[in-house]
Amino acid sequence: MDRTAAAAPRRRGSLRPAIHALRGKIGRGLPDLTTVAVDRWIVEEGTPVEVRPARCLPGQIDRIGVAAFGSHDDVVRDLRGGFESRQSPTVAYRLRHVLLFDGVLHADGAWRHLRPRGRHFPVARAIEERDLGTLYESWPGNRWFGNWLIDDCLTYRLAESVGRPITTQMPVGHMRSYERALEMSPERVQAAWFDDLVLFEDRTHNEGRRQRADDLRHRLVGEEPPRHPGVYLLRGASGARRTMSNEHVVVDRLARRGFRILDPIASSLDEIVQACAGAKIIAGIEGSHLCHGLMTMPRGAGLCVIQPPDRAVTVLKLATDRQGQDFGFVVGKGTNEAFIADIDEIERTLDLF
Repeated sequence: MDRTAAAAPRRRGSLRPAIHALRGKIGRGLPDLTTVAVDRWIVEEGTPVEVRPARCLPGQIDRIGVAAFGSHDDVVRDLRGGFESRQSPTVAYRLRHVLLFDGVLHADGAWRHLRPRGRHFPVARAIEERDLGTLYESWPGNRWFGNWLIDDCLTYRLAESVGRPITTQMPVGHMRSYERALEMSPERVQAAWFDDLVLFEDRTHNEGRRQRADDLRHRLVGEEPPRHPGVYLLRGASGARRTMSNEHVVVDRLARRGFRILDPIASSLDEIVQACAGAKIIAGIEGSHLCHGLMTMPRGAGLCVIQPPDRAVTVLKLATDRQGQDFGFVVGKGTNEAFIADIDEIERTLDLF
């Protein structure tokens, strides 16, 4: 029997979301959903990855003031590189009798938030029951486009191998174009009971994930284009404010080096892929928009990130390590809202590639 086949609609309600929300408000949080899984299995084995030294000028690491994610020491360690990191396996979890409601999964005294709740006292009423769901979305993927592209789109391939992938997320921006290009056809579900739900712990950088990233690029790029010096991706006003006051100077100088200047917001996915797929270097201010280039630039290419001192992060750096690519960075002076980067330092850093 095909468990993914649609059954006659069954509906029921639940006070579970409200009870769990109340426990959270009084500081009695619940364990993660994976702790109540009835089955778990390794999908991809853990493998080592070489953490490469980042390309940077002397003294750049010393300018880092605040790590946006993780500890300052961890960020500095990953930027200095020069060591091998053993990556965890990718694991699948099967759960029974799971309620998805108001952006939260509930099961047997445990939960997982996929997005911020929209209701203070959520009561699930007449929710449709389903046999099986395979979930591929994540909290970071709902918060940042970049994580959706470099994380959730890779997990989708695992979800489709088990059953019909589901997500609560509605596509915005380039997401619909990516879904078409990557042959992603999820079912969008906002509320449901699942007899069985499969989800994945898939934040590691093992060999299996590298192969899925290669497959994503192949689906987008197809035949390899000729190489060219690079692309500078404009950040624009999207996302959190991160303004480089002398960006016009940087853009002008890089254009003279043969870089293509591209505004992803004003460009189609085809235009983005056409520009980035053959780039030797992708450069730009730190942010999700750089993932357009990260996921399409060729093996052996480099990513050069310009960041304010209070926005140190190595999420993109670890992805380049996994894919056998270089990562470089320049730390500007100022804050997220307004900072300046030395164009000579940027050019000298590009020369290190």
